[in-house]
Amino acid sequence: MTGGIYAAGADHGSSLLTIDLDAIAANYRLLAGRARPAVAAAAIKADAYGLGVAQVSRTLWAAGCRDFFVATLDEGIELRGLLGEARITVLNGLIAGEPALFREHTLMPALNDLGQVDAWRAYCVDTGAAPAVLHLDTGMARLGLPPAELDMLAGDPSRLAGIELALIMTHLACADEPDQTMSRRQRDDFAAALARLPRAPASLSASSGIFLGSDFLFDMVRPGVCLYGVNPRPGQPNPLRPVVRLQAKILQIRDVDTPQTVGYGATHRFAGPARLATLAAGYADGYLRSLSGRGTAHIGEVAVPVVGRVSMDLTTVDVTRVPEARPGDMVDLIGPHHDVDALAEEAGTIGYEILTSLGRRYRRHYSGGDGEVA
Repeated sequence: MTGGIYAAGADHGSSLLTIDLDAIAANYRLLAGRARPAVAAAAIKADAYGLGVAQVSRTLWAAGCRDFFVATLDEGIELRGLLGEARITVLNGLIAGEPALFREHTLMPALNDLGQVDAWRAYCVDTGAAPAVLHLDTGMARLGLPPAELDMLAGDPSRLAGIELALIMTHLACADEPDQTMSRRQRDDFAAALARLPRAPASLSASSGIFLGSDFLFDMVRPGVCLYGVNPRPGQPNPLRPVVRLQAKILQIRDVDTPQTVGYGATHRFAGPARLATLAAGYADGYLRSLSGRGTAHIGEVAVPVVGRVSMDLTTVDVTRVPEARPGDMVDLIGPHHDVDALAEEAGTIGYEILTSLGRRYRRHYSGGDGEVA
């Protein structure tokens, strides 16, 4: 039972996040193959879902990805500095005073309402045609032209004159749910909207939508979280490779017994003799407080439960079943026996939040991914 345990003093870090770049590349290739003949883009917003935009973007470029989606203009500018030839769309759209920055950094705004459409057209009239993405709302009620604005645009397509319409997109609200009623309705509404607008490539599906069938693919898919190993089909076998392994070092081990308690609030009381290990990870590192008394870690193949509350820097686990555990050993918080989705379920959240919450205090190790970048 040595898997997952490393000798004390092997490094100076108290916790370790390992990111498998080869797995990200393999996941991209799997998704791109499944989506053909549609083009597979990649969403790498939020620092590539918390895993490092520089390393991840270069890996995806080497795997053949040429189209990227980010959330903010700052993210787009950063990515342009990493990938000189990529096509980059900024999903949050066009904010007043920013059009020149999009042109300067060769970025495409997602035009999310008629005001943004008109602003981009006016800029293009003044400075020359430039590409943009038109975002339609078909059910999210978040970003994108609502139906009333779509009607106005379809009735006056001259509002798009001067804009190089690179893509028309929408976003599925319930793609990961077994009942596909809403997804089918959004697909049909999107197809109807496309018929009313100037011709352009179209994109409906992100991660889970790729698995709904060929009629959900259109011309481009935009996988995000599934690139990083999160299961796009909850409740079914995950077709993607795991990407992250998160390990925390044991700082201290102590023997405890009734009526002792552990942690803030004394929420866990020991009913008998036990062995307790304190780990160097807490909610400041993205190991969520909601895992208090609910989370499961592993030493090798042995599950060790979280006991007491997760605190800012520390988490305690019951290692009674692992008598050989010692201070300095590494414990898997995410690993081969407990993946991102399993941890998310225990925390009462989703894999997106787990990944994007991973803190900066972890010592990060990237394996694989040595491709060249244009």
